Amino acid sequence: MIQTFDLTIPELSGGELRRAYVWLPNAYDGDPDARFPVLYMFDGQNVFFDEDASFGTSWRMYDYLNAGQPDVIVAAVSCSQTGRMAEYSPFSHENGDAGHVNARGRSTMEWLLGEFKPSIDAQYRTLPDRDNTLIAGSSMGGLMSLYAALDYNGAFSRAACLSPSLWVHPRKSLRMIERARIAPDTCIYFDYGTQEMGNHPKNTEVLCAACSALLHKGVDLTFRLVPGGTHSEESWAQRVPVMMKCLGL
Repeated sequence: MIQTFDLTIPELSGGELRRAYVWLPNAYDGDPDARFPVLYMFDGQNVFFDEDASFGTSWRMYDYLNAGQPDVIVAAVSCSQTGRMAEYSPFSHENGDAGHVNARGRSTMEWLLGEFKPSIDAQYRTLPDRDNTLIAGSSMGGLMSLYAALDYNGAFSRAACLSPSLWVHPRKSLRMIERARIAPDTCIYFDYGTQEMGNHPKNTEVLCAACSALLHKGVDLTFRLVPGGTHSEESWAQRVPVMMKCLGL
């Protein structure tokens, strides 16, 4: 079962409406005393339904979740129509034709943890503790998921970072990992498609360095090179079963 509602994030995008999606497993109604972990996801418009997706193809999480019925709540909010790059940036950087990007990732995470998560915990029967709070995303959302696991490690125990955009600033990406105080029980799923490895200069170098730095932190890391994988929702949809298994779901 999926529920949707509209919301605004005034501190990020004024009165711009965004769609929030909350998926509840069958067990939610079947056992009124049960409580569930929550997986938060970026780019909510691309998570569940093709008709809502930015480019016409979603992760098809609705079909996957309905088929398997994992005991988890999935909560996702659509991105800003105009400010996605800034809102999903943990650090400022230059982005080609788009020019300078002022980081607003911290504001995004403060909203998620300060407003959205408390509202989900209040409205639904969640397990709100760190062990049962997860986060996932792809591309810039993958970078944000890594940022969440590192800088907000007290809130998230597990993160899935699909095709994370470390390339926007390799040096700052690595510094973010190296400076983090992260619990050794943290679980991180990290992947990249073989057909996207050459998309940006030094991509392979920063990915290998990031994995090495994460392993040095002692995290439970799964790093996967996806044969034939591309930088697209179609490819990320195919990775969902492995991602969910690595997250323990």
